[in-house]
Amino acid sequence: MPIETRPFGPDNLPLSRLGFGCGGVGGLMVRGAAADQEAAVARALEAGINYFDTAVQYGNGASEQNLGTVLRKLRAKDALVGTKVRLRPEAFGNIAAAIAASLDGSLKRLQREQVDIFYLHNEITLRGGGENLSVPQVLEEVVPAFQALQAAGKLRLPAMTAVGETAALQQVIEAGFFGGAQVIYNMLNPSAGMVLPNNYPAQDYRRLLERMRAARMGAVGIRVLAGGALSGSAHRHPVASPPPAPMGSGTSYDSDLRRASRLTPLVEEGFAASLPEAAIRFATAHPAMGTVLVGMASLEEFEAALAAVLKGPLPAAALQRVAELTAGFSDEDS
Repeated sequence: MPIETRPFGPDNLPLSRLGFGCGGVGGLMVRGAAADQEAAVARALEAGINYFDTAVQYGNGASEQNLGTVLRKLRAKDALVGTKVRLRPEAFGNIAAAIAASLDGSLKRLQREQVDIFYLHNEITLRGGGENLSVPQVLEEVVPAFQALQAAGKLRLPAMTAVGETAALQQVIEAGFFGGAQVIYNMLNPSAGMVLPNNYPAQDYRRLLERMRAARMGAVGIRVLAGGALSGSAHRHPVASPPPAPMGSGTSYDSDLRRASRLTPLVEEGFAASLPEAAIRFATAHPAMGTVLVGMASLEEFEAALAAVLKGPLPAAALQRVAELTAGFSDEDS
C-alpha cells in the first residue's frame, strides 16, 4: 500500500506523509555505507515516499552529496528535496550573498538546478544576537534574498525552521512570506499543536501549527522521536550520532529519556506496538501536520517508521491517554 500524500503549502506540493530524514542524528545518509543508503532510498521511493530532507550542516555537505548521488543513480526525477541555510554571524554583514552562496553549494552537491523547499535554519529571536537572527533581519534581509533566488528559479518554496523565541516565530509566520516550516512536535512537547498544562517543563510554542494553517503554510514535524529519547532506550545505533541536545523539551537528553519512560503504558495498554510507533503516530494525528521526519540509522529503522505511518494516526482514546500521562511532567524539575 503506497503512503498517502497531502497538499503542502500555498502551491499544494504533494508531500508524502512520511519524509525521508537525511540528518546527522540518525546518520544513515551521513555516515552509512553507500549500499545501505541506496537500499533505503530505493525502498522509500518504492513505498511512495517522495520528500527527502537534508542540509549542508549534515556532515558538512556529506548528506547532500550522498543524497544527490543516490537520487541520480536511481533516476528519481520526481523526488522532492528540501535543504537549508544556516548563516554564521560573520555572514550577517551580507546576508543575501551568504544565502546565495550556500544554496549554490547545495545545488551542486545535490546535482540539481532547483531545490523544492529551502529553509532558513537559524534560530529566530526578537532581538537577535550570536548566531540568532532578529525578526527585522529575517523580514528585511533574508526574505528579499529568498525572493531573488525564487525568481531565479533556484528554489520552489521558501520555508523556515521554527526554532527560537515563540513570539518571534509568530511574527515571522504572520508576515506571510514563508510557505512552510519545520516544527518541533512530539509527545514530550506537543505545544505547537495544543495548550500545555501550567508549569509544563518545555518551551511553549503556543499552537504554532494553527497559526501556520491560517497562513497556508505547510508543516513538517521534526524531533518526532525527540532525538531518539522516544525510542524508549538509551541504546544508539553505531551509525547514529551521540545523544543530541534537546530542542524545546527537557534540559538534558537524560531528562527526556526519563519522561519518555513514563509513556510506556501506551504500549502496555495496547495503543501501540512500541514507543517509537506511538510517537510517530502521535505526530501524524494533528490535522495541520503535512509530513513528519524520522531520523534513521538503518533500513530496519526506516521500515519501522513506515509501518507506523501506514497504521494511521493514534485514535482519540490514545491521544487522551498521552495527555493524562504527560500531565504529571508539570510536577517535575526540568
